[in-house]
Amino acid sequence: MKWVLFTICIAALAALLGQRLLKLSEIALANREVPVKRLPNCHLLKNIEYGAEDFTILRDGLAIISTGLKYPGMPSFSDDPGKIYTLDLLDPRLTPVELTIKGDLDRDSFNPHGISVYIDKTDKTIRLFVVNHPQHYTSQVEIFLFVEEDNTIVHLKTIKHDLLHSVNDIVAVGVESFYATNDHFYPSEVLHMLAVFLGLPWADVVYYSPGGVKAVGDGFLSANGINMSPDKRYLYVSAILDHEIAVFEIKKNKDLVHVKSVAVGSLCDNIEVDHVTGDVWLGCHPNGAKVAVCDPEDPPGSEVSTSFTMSSLILLFYGSKFTLISVPNGTLFPIAVVPKLFIVPYPFKHSTSSCVPPLAPGSVHSQMLFFAIIVSLPHTHYTIHLLNIRMSVSFCHNPAHGK
Repeated sequence: MKWVLFTICIAALAALLGQRLLKLSEIALANREVPVKRLPNCHLLKNIEYGAEDFTILRDGLAIISTGLKYPGMPSFSDDPGKIYTLDLLDPRLTPVELTIKGDLDRDSFNPHGISVYIDKTDKTIRLFVVNHPQHYTSQVEIFLFVEEDNTIVHLKTIKHDLLHSVNDIVAVGVESFYATNDHFYPSEVLHMLAVFLGLPWADVVYYSPGGVKAVGDGFLSANGINMSPDKRYLYVSAILDHEIAVFEIKKNKDLVHVKSVAVGSLCDNIEVDHVTGDVWLGCHPNGAKVAVCDPEDPPGSEVSTSFTMSSLILLFYGSKFTLISVPNGTLFPIAVVPKLFIVPYPFKHSTSSCVPPLAPGSVHSQMLFFAIIVSLPHTHYTIHLLNIRMSVSFCHNPAHGK
């Protein structure tokens, strides 16, 4: 009888393990491939040699780029500290400029991840918020003053808190206030993978201000990219392992109320929101298994997914899907980072280039330029590109924009 019970227990355990392994394969989209899309009119962008994890764009077309992230479980091709660059998207030379870091910050351990900017309404100064991991499994937020005319960022403050234990991305909402995502619950890659294996949705979203810190959104296997609508009413969070974007309404007390989760069919990483239209752009990994393996002979592809404004997002909730824009399958960039303007892979060493498809003068699409950076990997024949995404999706109809 004991052997029968033992056999039943072993069989049940094997069935559980098999079910969870199949679930992990589904989560990673392990069998998914991305169709090839050739990108024209490309030329190299120099200086950014190791990709970028995140970037954000000011209203004047100046992009601020976070580079050099060293992330547990992913290979690193440089021991150099992380750097912050700017790139003027309106300058045809498209030359990245490294920002000098001033102030009281340990530059040798600087390891930047997600970034965000806040423009002070009183004096128009620009504050740059940077997620920093000075050691593995540690997180803190650095606040800098951006001095554009000097190409410098001046360190103002470091923020640490127990609730900010595994920060991935951040969106600034005040001079010292922000929402942040925790992509892990445990400060260990092994324990995190165990939590994912068991399906434990314990990652969360945290609100920080000098007056208090609180968890405001939970139920994520892993919370990744985060951003906010231009009217500051809605917060978008990438539930990357659920293949969804969670939409929250922001209340006056900064709590979040879940509005809807929108299936995107991909492992979406960072989120960018157009300042004017409210368009939501997502940088996504179509195959997470290839990201984990990081085989330079068979690298994963990346893709850009887009919704439209929040008004049309309501329609999207009830009947439509995100429009998907794919780029070369596994021949380009292992990690999609920021969609609207750039997708720059990390961590493979690559060259960065730009692609600007020709636009008809005075056309609708020539009035709004959206770019995506894609990169070349070693041992491939592909180069990375700066692509006018608006042209790529010009066939998509946005009800908010008319026909």
